[in-house]
Amino acid sequence: MASSRKRSFQDNLSMQVALELYRDIESDYVCALRATGIKFAARDTARTQARQLMERLSAAGARLRNGGASVALGPLSRGCVACTGSCTSRTYALSNNCHRDCFFCFNPNQKEFAYYCEHPFPWRKQLDDLAREGSRPVCLALSGGEPLLTPDEAYAFFAYAKNLFPDTHLRLYTAGDLLDQSCLERLREAGLEEIRFSIKQDDPAQKQEEVLANITMALDYIPTVMVEMPSIPGTEDQMRELLCQLDARGVHGINLLEFTYSMWNWPVFESLGLTLRNPPYRVFFDYSYAGSLAVQGSEELCLRLMLWAQEKNLKLGMHYCSLENKHRAQVRTVNEPHKDIDARYAFDYGDYFIKTVVAFGPDRSAIRAFLRTRGCREFLEDDRSNSLSFHPKWLPGASRVRGCDGALVQLCVSSNIVVEQDGQFVLRELKIEQIHDAAPFQLRECMDQDGDTIVCEMKRVQRAE
Repeated sequence: MASSRKRSFQDNLSMQVALELYRDIESDYVCALRATGIKFAARDTARTQARQLMERLSAAGARLRNGGASVALGPLSRGCVACTGSCTSRTYALSNNCHRDCFFCFNPNQKEFAYYCEHPFPWRKQLDDLAREGSRPVCLALSGGEPLLTPDEAYAFFAYAKNLFPDTHLRLYTAGDLLDQSCLERLREAGLEEIRFSIKQDDPAQKQEEVLANITMALDYIPTVMVEMPSIPGTEDQMRELLCQLDARGVHGINLLEFTYSMWNWPVFESLGLTLRNPPYRVFFDYSYAGSLAVQGSEELCLRLMLWAQEKNLKLGMHYCSLENKHRAQVRTVNEPHKDIDARYAFDYGDYFIKTVVAFGPDRSAIRAFLRTRGCREFLEDDRSNSLSFHPKWLPGASRVRGCDGALVQLCVSSNIVVEQDGQFVLRELKIEQIHDAAPFQLRECMDQDGDTIVCEMKRVQRAE
């Protein structure tokens, strides 16, 4: 009879060394950020409240996408589907200029921010280059800055893009206070199919009402009208009232963004009593998205608002887009073209990292024997780290293997990203974690109940009264 003894963490020194390497990387990163004066919440890797809210949303009919980094209730914008999809989607800007001064804006965190406040982006050349690549983008977006500071350029952008890519879905991001009827008519003529308004929670009531009036007006001109804005902890009552107003006006949907700190203007965040999520990332990497660090409690607020809206039978589509979801768009773009880079690794369609399962130290021999009995010869032995790596498809059987002492083997997951090195593409390991701490593998691309297909026009939900 097999022993039920569980091997302790200390029984596998090689695994302990590997895990602590990445824990030290995380600790050093957080310590360096704390030294700048920013404040983190207490460390919480389980994120129990967010997980429970997602489970409730899933039971209520929401779709958990991209490994839970994205949650959709009702119709999902074509742009959001394309953002982390396998198709080409691009966002451009005319310049970084903006007439608003949002304390949380992440544009100042971008490279050459000041330069592109004084100079326009070469958007015509960028679109021409995209066309020369032979790309057929599904979605193209114009953001900023505020695009409507130079409305003629905005109209020209959409007309130029539509001429190059006639079947491409075009959308615009705007604060909304510079819109008028003439502007909407010209945007429609230029081919605009979706507009996303950003409502500023700290605006005076009259200013917010002006933007809401423009949102209502846009419904007569643009096929899909949405709001996209961050959910700031402490604004739940205000957000509920806004959701009711948007629903009553017939807005198609709202993107609830996880609120982020963009490495500047920390005193304002601190004055609001905000702290940052700890750990900041599930997998540490030099992500290109300028949003930088998630604010503690914003994710839970977004999910609570979605549950509340569902319970109130609001009909506008709702989408929670986390900071991690933005990162996953980057990871997919980098990794998917090389998903078959190594037979011992798999492309994970949940979070888009390339992964392998790893056995360390005393568990190597038992796993090696198991794989050979299954006819698997494609595994990687690394004597330096005292490890053996194998494709995740063997995990169901491998997780039941027992070592020579009768205890179940202890397996880990290695998450990797593709980098170019000396003219070749190679895998760079970003994290090792024990199997019970890792996200479930998704080895095939799964579609949501809408097939996650591209929909030309976002329809409002018809829920039972």
